[in-house]
Amino acid sequence: MRDATEALIVIDVQNDFCPGGALAVTRGDEIIPMINEMLPDFQVKVFTQDWHPAGHSSFASTHAEKEPYQTIEMPYGTQVLWPDHCIQGSIGARFHDHLHRDRADLIIRKGFRAEIDSYSAFFENDQTTPTGLEGYLRTRGVTKLTLVGLATDFCVAYSAVDGARLGFEVTVLERACRAIDLDGSLDAARAEMRAAGVKLEA
Repeated sequence: MRDATEALIVIDVQNDFCPGGALAVTRGDEIIPMINEMLPDFQVKVFTQDWHPAGHSSFASTHAEKEPYQTIEMPYGTQVLWPDHCIQGSIGARFHDHLHRDRADLIIRKGFRAEIDSYSAFFENDQTTPTGLEGYLRTRGVTKLTLVGLATDFCVAYSAVDGARLGFEVTVLERACRAIDLDGSLDAARAEMRAAGVKLEA
């Protein structure tokens, strides 16, 4: 059993990010047995859940003549436009059936504000609007984070970098993550995580 100062953060292991989903990450479901095996070792376990309203501003379908994976400029910066995914209450937004979701102490839902996307478990994409996760971890006495889930180069990486910037000791367990790797995004994310002081563990 890990010390109570260590938390496992499970990022977005949802149907739409697994094979057959609207924004499927290749072999995304392969990580689920590894995550389930890890859960009993941590006293603090937090799951994140992408939770978009229909017509979210990050959906390509919301913007005339735009296709998925194109980008637009939003008030908070450049935004990748995604296929509609993880719509509130949909089957796609549910955690994968094989994930032991009953083990979660806390579920953080993100991306529920229609006007702004949210990759990080800690902040919306404006980098200022908090999700509340930091406060929860502080009150639990957590100082170290292990991150697993989907996708390595987006929500996992953003969460890891923010965690490190907030002063947590952060490890990303890459064997329990899978990446989208959109135009070199995986290499860029790894470089950014290392620069922020995140430990990448194979």
